[in-house]
Amino acid sequence: MSNKSNSPFDKIQQNAGINPSEIYKVADSVKNADFSDERTVRKLVRQLAKMANKPISKEKEDKIVKSITNNKVPTDFNSLSQLFKK
Repeated sequence: MSNKSNSPFDKIQQNAGINPSEIYKVADSVKNADFSDERTVRKLVRQLAKMANKPISKEKEDKIVKSITNNKVPTDFNSLSQLFKK
């Protein structure tokens, strides 16, 4: 019998090393966020990159922020992952 948890948050913590409490903290911070505000979006992008321990170039950060503030947010995971790969 396996002792592994099936919680998505446990899997995220195992695979990405992100504490579930950090995920909840970010989720709470964006509930009423103004995604048309560049400063708000930039702060969120930096926070997520730091949580994931993934450095993000200024160019990539600018591209992501511009996409989000212009309301061109990908609606599916594949499109979103492509945005981060560019």
